[in-house]
Amino acid sequence: MQYQVLKKSSFNDFIASLARIEKVVAPVARGYNTFSFQEVKDGQDVAVKYIPTILPPKKYFFPQREKLIEFNKSAGTLEALLEYEKMVIFGVHTCDLAGIQCLNMVFSDKPKDINYLVRKNKIIIIGLECNEYCDQYASCKVVDNHLPNGGYDLFFTELTDSFIVHVNTIYGDELIDKTRLFNPAEQIHLDQLEAVRQKKREIFKDEVKVNHNDLAKLFDKSFDSKVWDDLDARCIACGNCTNVCPSCYCFDMLDNLNLDLNTGDRTRMWDGCQNEPFAKVAGGENFRKTRGARQRHRYFRKFKYPVERYSRYFCTGCGRCTRTCMAKISLKETINALVDSKEEKK
Repeated sequence: MQYQVLKKSSFNDFIASLARIEKVVAPVARGYNTFSFQEVKDGQDVAVKYIPTILPPKKYFFPQREKLIEFNKSAGTLEALLEYEKMVIFGVHTCDLAGIQCLNMVFSDKPKDINYLVRKNKIIIIGLECNEYCDQYASCKVVDNHLPNGGYDLFFTELTDSFIVHVNTIYGDELIDKTRLFNPAEQIHLDQLEAVRQKKREIFKDEVKVNHNDLAKLFDKSFDSKVWDDLDARCIACGNCTNVCPSCYCFDMLDNLNLDLNTGDRTRMWDGCQNEPFAKVAGGENFRKTRGARQRHRYFRKFKYPVERYSRYFCTGCGRCTRTCMAKISLKETINALVDSKEEKK
């Protein structure tokens, strides 16, 4: 593996150099301990230490609203659209890297989503390690996303007076050459990196009453748990949890007809299983009519169904769903309640 070192005193110059090469987006403080990925021109605008942003970087790979087709009825034309923008995303935490990996699996599956795949290949990803817990809502160790596991071009880890940078792709290598601010890592830097990782292994805990490898088995036996009745009574169906999730990928199609009643477009928009109409079909039948059923489906979409299809959890441990829940529903508390409910049945 190739490692380079960037002095902290050169960080502002690095971001400025990147911005001259390509559009750069990075976490920016928005006040009240909230952060958002925004375009930056200078390193002083970047929040190096931040809790997960309001929306994940997913919004650049899979936009909230995306126009797919424009049509003209009188001319008989139908034009497919593909909108993308080259950029560098700096400061992607390991939980969000995992979310992007989940989306890559889904949109590479049949039928392949060409719009997503083309856009993905135009984005360079620079990861940033969390040396400590983001806050009490984060649960990255629960799903084993607290350490880097690929999915980036460069990956920054903060040391005492510098960043050690893992160069993972040819695109990352090219950025190193273009900015001319890096030096090869020495053994002292590698030792410091190992010390950071060892400390993380000690302080990052599972935080739930079930082992990471047994989470899927827990949900195998939890379909009829009374825990879902509790969530049914608490959930207000605001949809915040699915809107901010890095690995939720459901969408709806909207056909827009202009006032001339002749031209228009087809747009896809984010949708989510917590919205009441989501599982409604012709005739008004709703396969998940209650909020508890919809919450159960959300958890199963993170811990059971993707394990069967993709052999991985689709919860990334970012904590956004708990952090933004208006009913204070906690992912970690729900998992522990399912464990307790299972124990009571024995």
